[in-house]
Amino acid sequence: MNIINNLWDYRHLTLKLAISEFKLRYKNSILGFFWSLLEPLLMLLVLYVVFTNFMRVKVEHYQLFLLMGIISWNMLSRGTAMSLNSIIGKPGLVQKVYFPREVLVISSCLTALLMTLLEFIVFGFFMLIFNVMPTITIMYFPLILFIEFLLILGLSLGLAALNVYYRDMQYIWAVVLQAGFFAAPIIYPISIIPEKYVWIIMLNPMTRIIDMLRGSVIYSASPIFGDGIFILAAALIVLAAGYLIFLKLEPGFAEEM
Repeated sequence: MNIINNLWDYRHLTLKLAISEFKLRYKNSILGFFWSLLEPLLMLLVLYVVFTNFMRVKVEHYQLFLLMGIISWNMLSRGTAMSLNSIIGKPGLVQKVYFPREVLVISSCLTALLMTLLEFIVFGFFMLIFNVMPTITIMYFPLILFIEFLLILGLSLGLAALNVYYRDMQYIWAVVLQAGFFAAPIIYPISIIPEKYVWIIMLNPMTRIIDMLRGSVIYSASPIFGDGIFILAAALIVLAAGYLIFLKLEPGFAEEM
């Protein structure tokens, strides 16, 4: 697949762009990289107070349950949002320098991954604070996270390409992300959803990804084989579709900038 070849051939450029974007995101910020850690923690505090005191959600280790959901969703939200402007935000590179344009999208997704990994380091400290020790099932964590990365990359390729031609995409996607945050089981468990509607929620691969990440890290639960096949197939289909859209629209990028 060309995207794999391009990622390897231009790996140094991709990593350089990803690290530069990571640094620029917090340039001239007093707290710098710590904003990457404070953002999910502040959201955790607000949602935890609301849903434990007012909504009366009863979930074992709800603090960790909620934080895992927030971090996992933030990776999707951040990766796709940053990628939306990865092409139109660098007109000089796109118009004057030859290189595979998908490198810009990949680097944005990698930046989001780097930020997420920092957040998971903090998550590890929270596990220590609440005396929750991971078991052997944590070995599934990197694989599930990698599948989520593939899903994000596929979405990002399609969205970034479409946004060059239709600038409304960034606003539409922002609404989709807001709705998706509450539609996915991030702040509540799947068990509270009426059984007849569960299958609809489960069609969203992020539902299973978040559930599997929680199970492998917090609840010592091995992923269900069928769920693993589903999210992998969904991620590969989205990646293929996103890349085909990108290749179809790429020839006109320079003229549309």
